[in-house]
Amino acid sequence: MQDLLLELGFEELPARFIAGALKQLSEAVTTRLTQERLSFGQVREFSTPRRLAVLVEGLQEQQEDLVEEVKGPPLRIARDEQGNLTKAGLGFLRSQNAEEKDMFVKPFQGAEYIYVRREVRGQKTFDLLKPLLEEVIAHLSFPKNMRWGDYDLRYARPLRWIVALYGREVVPVEVGPLKAGSISWGHRQLSSGPVAIAEPQAYAASLKKHYVLADLQERRAAVWQQIQELAKGEGAVVHEDERLLQEVVNLVEYPTAFRGRFAPEFLAVPAEVLITSMKEHQRYFPLHSADGTLLPGFIGVRNGADNHLDLVIKGNEKVLAARLADAKFFYDEDLKVKLDDLLPRLEQVVFQDKLGTMGDKVRRLERLTALLAELLGHGDRLQTALRTARLAKCDLVTQMVYEFPELQGTMGERYALAQGEDPAVAAGIREHYMPRFAGDALPETVEGTLVSLADKLDTLVGYFALGKIPTGSQDPFALRRQAQGVVQMLRRGGYDLPLRKLIAAAEQGYSDVNLDEDKTQALVDFFLARLRVILLEQEYSYDTVDAVLAGRDERIPSLEKKVQALAGFRQEEAFANLLTGFERVANLAAKGRGAQLAPQAFQPADMEFHGALQELEQVCLSLAEQGEYSLLLHRLAEFRGQVDRFFDQVLIMDQDPTVRGNRLALLNQALRLYQLCGDLSLVVANK
Repeated sequence: MQDLLLELGFEELPARFIAGALKQLSEAVTTRLTQERLSFGQVREFSTPRRLAVLVEGLQEQQEDLVEEVKGPPLRIARDEQGNLTKAGLGFLRSQNAEEKDMFVKPFQGAEYIYVRREVRGQKTFDLLKPLLEEVIAHLSFPKNMRWGDYDLRYARPLRWIVALYGREVVPVEVGPLKAGSISWGHRQLSSGPVAIAEPQAYAASLKKHYVLADLQERRAAVWQQIQELAKGEGAVVHEDERLLQEVVNLVEYPTAFRGRFAPEFLAVPAEVLITSMKEHQRYFPLHSADGTLLPGFIGVRNGADNHLDLVIKGNEKVLAARLADAKFFYDEDLKVKLDDLLPRLEQVVFQDKLGTMGDKVRRLERLTALLAELLGHGDRLQTALRTARLAKCDLVTQMVYEFPELQGTMGERYALAQGEDPAVAAGIREHYMPRFAGDALPETVEGTLVSLADKLDTLVGYFALGKIPTGSQDPFALRRQAQGVVQMLRRGGYDLPLRKLIAAAEQGYSDVNLDEDKTQALVDFFLARLRVILLEQEYSYDTVDAVLAGRDERIPSLEKKVQALAGFRQEEAFANLLTGFERVANLAAKGRGAQLAPQAFQPADMEFHGALQELEQVCLSLAEQGEYSLLLHRLAEFRGQVDRFFDQVLIMDQDPTVRGNRLALLNQALRLYQLCGDLSLVVANK
């Protein structure tokens, strides 16, 4: 067995492309090797801004021999009545380079077919690697690609070298003008030149001698350790930020952390602004005191050694000072203008081409917030909620948010507090964007919750009315995230309103776009799909969730309670009675949809069953209204005895159409009660 190394050398790749491209490369290599019937051991991955590499250990040196049975036509087609091979049979043997003596018969799906056994000798691994690796390289894709010279290959950045080694032997891979070899390259500034890779296992150590830490985890550990040591030396703390750390690690090949400072006067600017400027623009790690207070210092990471580090520090401090000076200027200028006075500027900001301006959206938010305050029982917070809705989007036209879009909402809160607004209004301005991403916190204030719901419902209704409904993985307007936020807030708040009622309230704000029934149903299903994801993440079984969501209920908290109740009831012995009773009713009820009761034609058994149904309906509707779904399921399970008695006493499909209609109508009445907790036909009984 030999080790296999494939390294692709690039001009510097964008940091955000590296993790995905490396995973794709590794999976493509291992998948293709497996398809070629080649076994291997551990797979190691390496990456820096200038390279992606995969090292496959213990790759066997020759394919396994393959013995396979090839199926031909059915025997009745392959031979005629005299037992001679037909044209179909002869053609099959000819296509397999086989003779009649090689043929045998086997049954397949209830018929007999002719087969031949074919032996394929395994090839040497080295002979397979060139086309295999060339295919892998050609199909490597990135979020954004550019054409490479006059060649057909499109990559995020041009390829500069390829290392392809199987043991100590170079695999003669060719891509465009490049031919693979055993030569890699070290750090762009610190390395003296090309790096010869003698064998795959020497890869990481060889590069390390030339100032490249190719192992991502080793590089990450080195970066974080250096940052921690510098912070400790300053008596400061660096809060861990995995996204920033990952980005910095993917920007350097040989990391050296350094500590810089900025003028304390900039601390007069809100900490969020300073932190955003340091993290998003400069990729610095801010320093904090033990109590969390921001300090006038930062830690950066250089792609290089510690030579001339003092000049590097001065340069970075100078760049940051300029950015912070701009931020302070924006902040001071923004404070001179009341948020109310910014409202007219929103008329010049387009929300969506066919949905009007941000000014139009604010007016819709005010209207919808008022409706939601009434519908959700928060009439006592109406005035502060309306004020929140009115000011929620004003910071979009401030200089600070224009420069730092990620601070929308945050700066609105800061400016509102500075201008004497109610703290609940200020918090609501910030919170109405929440949740911003999966796992983000939900609004804590009533004002933030109402305006967040209004904002997201307005957007969803508008885009669905325009037919801009997400399909597949495409969701350019982040509508799934907004729908998820609505569902989470309805769950958390226990707001037990039908989704259609909320959708209709949002639709009232639009005068020139409307949701037809199909689009309304699509939006309801869109919300329920988000709830389904949440419930499956809580490890409820898929069939329990699907059964409940298939019902007619559109109230998010009630649906979750029903899932909890049904999941719990499935563990009880009485569940079998529930399912049996439902199945007996449902099997025949479908044949009598629309059937009407004619009580004057009731026979004694019909009258008895009708009376039991009336009593059951009264109990079940009351339990459903109270949200007592577990008790409801128990009551329905107990009704199995009455169902069995009815079926034993009568013939449902009686020859008399009036009698038959009565019995089918009674079964449909019973079915509607069973459906109070969903569609039990979707429950997999043997789970």
